[in-house]
Amino acid sequence: MIYYFVTDYIRSFIINIIFIHRNYPAQFRHLLPKLTEDKNNTVIFVTNNKNTPAQNGVIKIEYKLRISVPEDCHRYVKFSEESIIHGQAAAGELLSLKNQGFVPDLIIGHSWGNSMFVKEVFPDTPYISYVEWYYKYKDSDVDFINKNIDINQKAELVCKNSHILQDLVKSDLVLTATEWQKQQIPEIFHNKVKVIHEGINTDFFKPDNDAEFKIPNSDIVLTKKDKVLTYATRGMEEYRGFPEFMEAASVLMKKEPDLHVVIAGDDRVCYGRKYQDSTFKKEMLKKFEYDMSRLHFVGSLPYPEYLNLLRISTAHIYLTYPFVLSWSLLESMATECVIVASNTQPVTEYMQNGYNGVLVDFYDINAIVNSVSDILHNREKYTEISKNARKTIIEKCEQKDMLKKQLELINSVAKR
Repeated sequence: MIYYFVTDYIRSFIINIIFIHRNYPAQFRHLLPKLTEDKNNTVIFVTNNKNTPAQNGVIKIEYKLRISVPEDCHRYVKFSEESIIHGQAAAGELLSLKNQGFVPDLIIGHSWGNSMFVKEVFPDTPYISYVEWYYKYKDSDVDFINKNIDINQKAELVCKNSHILQDLVKSDLVLTATEWQKQQIPEIFHNKVKVIHEGINTDFFKPDNDAEFKIPNSDIVLTKKDKVLTYATRGMEEYRGFPEFMEAASVLMKKEPDLHVVIAGDDRVCYGRKYQDSTFKKEMLKKFEYDMSRLHFVGSLPYPEYLNLLRISTAHIYLTYPFVLSWSLLESMATECVIVASNTQPVTEYMQNGYNGVLVDFYDINAIVNSVSDILHNREKYTEISKNARKTIIEKCEQKDMLKKQLELINSVAKR
């Protein structure tokens, strides 16, 4: 029997479960260790990720793509064809497991094509589809900056949902992280959509007034006593407001001669358009003026260093299109950062202006600058706001609570 010693998550059970995701461990990195606590469980992860080693107790199966998308593929179905190729490869591994006599009690798959054919291999096995994003061209990320979307763009987005629709139809239950992400999914499927966030570990992401952050390859060590403006996302792109942040940072550095600006993340684009021969970082450094002795690009940080960066932040900026909400916003809230964030739907699900953060128009540089300036010079005024930010995360997406909900869900669907 399986018992969860840390907390009484669910009734005891033994389970054979398959996860499917192009990446590993992706959204399931905290759930997997809970399922492998009992050695009687069989936890298999089918993935295209060849670089990340398996966690203890997880059987990691790497599928190989048999073909690639043809160069002359119709632009409408390029994304769909790529998804089908992943689905075919993953289905081959599932079929191999079946032929060896393995029968799962439950399959959980990310709706990125790789789980498209799970019911064709295991028709009687309950299937939970993790739907991260359903593409829309109205009232979403696509029309946020461009209201005049042509028929080609619309048609391409319609086709882009083809594999996701397969998952929505075939799944026994649909899982997504936020109410905003649920609202992107067609309403006809809402009766089987459950909203459970992956959760934030508030025992780890918590404030420490004595924290220090050393700028890599320098002698600069920053603390809570310094004026520090922080920004942290995976990439530097329009979807996360990097150009707007950099413009505001340029103005603020001229106004505040002792302000340090620290940017965590890689010089790449994860979502949205890219420059063909340049990057947003390079273009912003050419476009605006900075004191480079106080502008620090620190790259992707290990979690302990990233945590200390949040802990010493005076003001933290998070901007996003109406798209998937970044973990970084919730992590910075849990760490009691004073956050200036965009007044967009993903953010407003967690943040209220004046209660647990400061909301501004995504494109209003003056509002961003004025808000940060007020924070820099009136820190005490924002103490309660920062504490309310952490309180919100504890109440809405504490990791222990989210894991309990996920495990209860697995138990109920697998036993059905």
